[in-house]
Amino acid sequence: MDIYNVEAAEILANEALQLPIAEAAPIYEKLLATFPTAVKYWKQYVEAYIAANDEETAKQIFSRCLLTCPHINLWRCYINFIKRVNSKRGSEGLEETKKAFDFMLNYVGNDVASGPVWMEYIAFLKSMPVVTPQDESRRMTTIRKVYQKAILVPTSHVEQLWKDYDNFENSVSRTLAKGLLSEYQPKFNSARAVYRERKKYIDDIDWSMLAIPSTGSYKEEQQCMAWKRLLTFEKGNPQRIDAAAANRRITFTYEQCLMYLYHHPDVWYDYATWHAKNGSTDSAIKIFQRAVKALPGSEVLKYAFAELEESIGAIQPAKTIYESLVAENASMTSLAHIQFIRFLRRTEGIEAARKYFLEARKLPSCTYHVYVAYATMSFCLDKDAKVAQNVFEAGLKKFMQEPGYVLEYADFLCRLNDDRNVRALFERALSLLPPEESVEVWKRFAQFEQIYGDLSSMLKVEQRRKEALSKTSEDALSSLENTLYDIVSRYNYMDLWPCSSKELDYLSRQEWLAKNMSKKSDKSVMLTSVVGPTLDKGNVGVGANAKLLPLSARVVRPETSRMIIYDPRQIKGPVITATSSGYTKEVDDIFKMLSPPIMSFITNLPAIEGPSPDIDIVLGVLLQSTLPAGLDVGKPSGPVPGATTTDLSGPRNQNGSVHRPPRDGQPTKRKAIERQEEEDAAAAAQNRAMPRDIFRLRQIQRSRGVAPAQSGSAAMSSGSMFSGEQSANSSS
Repeated sequence: MDIYNVEAAEILANEALQLPIAEAAPIYEKLLATFPTAVKYWKQYVEAYIAANDEETAKQIFSRCLLTCPHINLWRCYINFIKRVNSKRGSEGLEETKKAFDFMLNYVGNDVASGPVWMEYIAFLKSMPVVTPQDESRRMTTIRKVYQKAILVPTSHVEQLWKDYDNFENSVSRTLAKGLLSEYQPKFNSARAVYRERKKYIDDIDWSMLAIPSTGSYKEEQQCMAWKRLLTFEKGNPQRIDAAAANRRITFTYEQCLMYLYHHPDVWYDYATWHAKNGSTDSAIKIFQRAVKALPGSEVLKYAFAELEESIGAIQPAKTIYESLVAENASMTSLAHIQFIRFLRRTEGIEAARKYFLEARKLPSCTYHVYVAYATMSFCLDKDAKVAQNVFEAGLKKFMQEPGYVLEYADFLCRLNDDRNVRALFERALSLLPPEESVEVWKRFAQFEQIYGDLSSMLKVEQRRKEALSKTSEDALSSLENTLYDIVSRYNYMDLWPCSSKELDYLSRQEWLAKNMSKKSDKSVMLTSVVGPTLDKGNVGVGANAKLLPLSARVVRPETSRMIIYDPRQIKGPVITATSSGYTKEVDDIFKMLSPPIMSFITNLPAIEGPSPDIDIVLGVLLQSTLPAGLDVGKPSGPVPGATTTDLSGPRNQNGSVHRPPRDGQPTKRKAIERQEEEDAAAAAQNRAMPRDIFRLRQIQRSRGVAPAQSGSAAMSSGSMFSGEQSANSSS
């Protein structure tokens, strides 16, 4: 059962609204245990108790949620509750309400939606009764300070607050107002400008989203990026306020972010490290404590927490974290043991690390990694090769059949330049390992002989490797044959190769063909398999046994890290301003250059969503098709006697335009010459714009003695005219 099912949670919350609070309380508690930062559920829960006049329980609920949910709606519910509770307590109640306002604005006063709260607080201060002139003076001073704080916050009501502040100062003293307003005018202008920028980031955030573990959905990724953009914006201090105020604003933004990305460890880590970089390690520790409580299954957060504690010299708290990691994960992985051994070596010395290793090795869940880690630490840090070799030998009794352990031990012996024991280790291991698990060990053995052995030993090991691994191959004979590919694998060094990339690709293909030629497979499948792989030096691991790798390991795979899942919603198209016709200005300009028939044809084309077609290919297809001429829409496709539908407008010129005689019926010589020039220009433009595919098609037709189809001319008159006129106009 998915406890983070948002739809089911909404159904439960709606059901709780219809129930008495005594029956609804368990439902709310269950919801809030799953969604501890869900503001709407907290608000709904506390309002149910307020409606039932249970003030004490309401206060308890507020104390549980206010500091972890800095949302303006929840805090406004709180201030309304405080005003209601203190409404009949006289001056004492007013003072309590004032303290509640100060408490609220200290936490959420930087919210972009906090403008109405500032205005409400100012109205409350103005309504407070005064008895003496001293009280009036103190009240005015308090109101002035609140105004001066409010106009520095980039909220949606900052302009209204400035107007109210202007009126307030002028109502008190015009002389004093002139100096104060001139002092705060630039600060207000900065806050207003920052609000406009801030709003762009705020608008991308979904404030109704519930905090759930990461699912990798598109919406979730977009929300993560929106919050990180807002945090980056706030960290830049665009308003250029003092460092303390800027840090309070960044802290507030992080707290708001965690209401929605509560299950994202990277946000917790960024928040804690930001505090640490700013010198507030105590705050960083508190954030990490909250993080490991919120995400108890996150190992990486605990390691980060322990690292912070150790870096500031708090060894005992760091040790406590490591011990909790060992207790929680010892049965699942040896990583906690290894990291604890390293920590003890750093903080308490060699003896403490050795003592813990001796305890950890006795545990049934201890893997060979613990032996390798401790032996490596003894060799590299303690400079004690003897202890390291003894640890490896002790582990060999338990993990001889682990290829990974054998290879680590072999590497250690190579560092000691102990080639005799390396050969003995390989021989012992290969005598016990089954052939299918010995591939990597044989590979390392062959590589070892290439460096430490002579030609005879190198060829001998290579032949033994082929014989041993031929048992795992379907074609044992081809596996035993020597190929030029073997020479390449023996005589390459690092990124230096005895052949070109093209030759390497050829050799790998030939080897694959040789291995698969005995299989009774379909020829088309064989060709597909051979043509598909493309090898290069960077991707094919041509080592001593590279030819034993499966085909999938030698094929160059797409770089999936650069792939993007297709989703039309992810791609925002360019912002295009449409004209009154519904098209862009550029398209309208092109349409003005077209003849009326082409214009009518284009405007009646259906709208298409998707990639733009290649015009050359489309016209090439049209030229190869036989299109009947002179058809009316909706009528049979047979020949129509008499004039075609286009003849209704009169005879056509060569460029497809309608030839219209002058009104007096006597065309003058000058008009005839102009018309002829236009027709020649249009024909020349069509010839210039003719796509290369059309030229190629006509050349093929001429070489075969085939005359171009009439439909080609028809298609050209209706198809290439658009591109031709475009080309002509663009060239002119």
